[in-house]
Amino acid sequence: MPDIIEENIQQVLDGLKLDEDEKFCDFSLAQQNESNEAKGIKSTSSSNYLPICQKTVTYIVAAVIINDKNEVLMIQEAKASCAGKWYLPAGRVEPNETLINAVKREVLEETGLSMEPKSLIMVECASGSWFRFVMVGDITGGVLKTPDQANEESLQASWISNVNDLSLRSSDILPLIQRARDRKIASNPPWHSPLLPVEKSWSKLFIRLIVCIKKKATNRMHVLISEKSCLHLPICEINPNKNLHSTLHKFMVEIFGNDVPQHRPHGLLSVEYSGEESGDGICFTILVSFRPALEEVTIMGKYVWHEVSKNIADSIAVRLPRNMTIPLNVVR
Repeated sequence: MPDIIEENIQQVLDGLKLDEDEKFCDFSLAQQNESNEAKGIKSTSSSNYLPICQKTVTYIVAAVIINDKNEVLMIQEAKASCAGKWYLPAGRVEPNETLINAVKREVLEETGLSMEPKSLIMVECASGSWFRFVMVGDITGGVLKTPDQANEESLQASWISNVNDLSLRSSDILPLIQRARDRKIASNPPWHSPLLPVEKSWSKLFIRLIVCIKKKATNRMHVLISEKSCLHLPICEINPNKNLHSTLHKFMVEIFGNDVPQHRPHGLLSVEYSGEESGDGICFTILVSFRPALEEVTIMGKYVWHEVSKNIADSIAVRLPRNMTIPLNVVR
């Protein structure tokens, strides 16, 4: 059983799809709240809620593409509400569309260029049902859209060295551009390896936790495991009416009590979404570390600490520094 747990943890760390194994629950197609509760998945929303792309849940993709001259690819908006303003190539994910295909489509439609996504650099959420996935990538072909090719998608596209010279649709893209530039030149290293969304079907909105802690007696790393009915990493539904940080905090309190010892949510290790007909749900894996030792942390409910192998411990440890996970930002 420990081998199965560690294989699944390693797959999450590597950004791979979890293997299906009857001894280890990954709940990729869990459909009923009742069965989820029985397996140790905390429900936070009405059993009637189902994420439906562009109806009950909104997924946005945005591309930050930096060329060798440190210029960023920008588009001039055609929408009546912001016509003439400049912004990153971005738009809504369509039903039955993967996040990667969505960002490729938006870049091609708005700039005339073909993009090969390379990595997520940030995920933003404005509520438990609105998410924006920001990716960097390379241009692989196409012809830059000019004003005489203007259509409902955009008026034109251009490579811009100083975006502050433009009249922007919103300044919310400035931190995204700066993060992409910093990563490209490896400013303030280290930086996370390329990480793209994993294509995997989920029926609802979930967060999965990798919670790590050191045991004082041995200095060995342990990871929290749910043992209700079957073993799995702690997982709970995202409340669509609350922001994701609120869901995370409530879940931590339910596991560790009202006085949760000092801990740090580092960011995302994986994003799982497929957009297939089996569900428009999603799963975010968040890395959390505790400062106090294992002996000083009380657990509520059916959870246990599992001592991981040195390989797993090392794989987790390298993701603890700043910039080694994907930031998850709440937009207020």
